[in-house]
Amino acid sequence: MTGQDDTYAAIVGATARIEWKTLEPHFARGELLWVDNRLDLVGAAQALIQDDRDAVAQWMERGLLGRLSDEQAADWHQRDPDALWAVVIRPWVLVQERSAD
Repeated sequence: MTGQDDTYAAIVGATARIEWKTLEPHFARGELLWVDNRLDLVGAAQALIQDDRDAVAQWMERGLLGRLSDEQAADWHQRDPDALWAVVIRPWVLVQERSAD
């Protein structure tokens, strides 16, 4: 396994399903980054760890990664989706809503 593979595997092991109520305090502190479900959550976390500024900037430009909006937070608060996945990459908590299937 290469170092990159080790990092990816470690992130996979730290990624878990989570409830919105657990994420709300992180949102209030401005620590939540939303990851579009067209991106690999683990790959996005790995890019942050590796300081891949080009990839992160490109995703942000395309609206695939960014701070969770107030509107999205309100939607999740109301719906309480059971398909939220998160991983902590300090100082951020990356969160992604996946399809329920």
